[in-house]
Amino acid sequence: MKVDFKSTTTLRVRYGETDQMGYCYYGNYAQYFEVGRVEALRDIGLSYKRLEDRGVMLPVADFQVSYKVPAKYDDKLTVITHINEIKGPRLIFNYSIINEAGKIVATATTVLVFVSKVTMRPIAPPEDFISIMLPYEI
Repeated sequence: MKVDFKSTTTLRVRYGETDQMGYCYYGNYAQYFEVGRVEALRDIGLSYKRLEDRGVMLPVADFQVSYKVPAKYDDKLTVITHINEIKGPRLIFNYSIINEAGKIVATATTVLVFVSKVTMRPIAPPEDFISIMLPYEI
């Protein structure tokens, strides 16, 4: 199922996330993308907590990132998160992080998999999730 859902959230690079040059440490970007992903799910009315309470987990199966320009201490960043595809048990997200100057700092893609909390095996996406995503189908 191809979908076109977009969510944006902002965050600021904290001092503890930088190196001695004031550049954001590259490992922090995965957390920034996670913030975007969590907020995107919340924006469609579904939280990780609600899924987990129902016995559904969403582990990351694949993560690809491309760094463009460095983020620096105290930069205000906008994380743009797109949900683009639901492919069987897989949920595909694409991200862009934009700085205040409008420059792309980084882009990424993650593939998450719906799994049973009990068996840790892939399962079909919950019906209510599919229903929520139907208006965004393309």
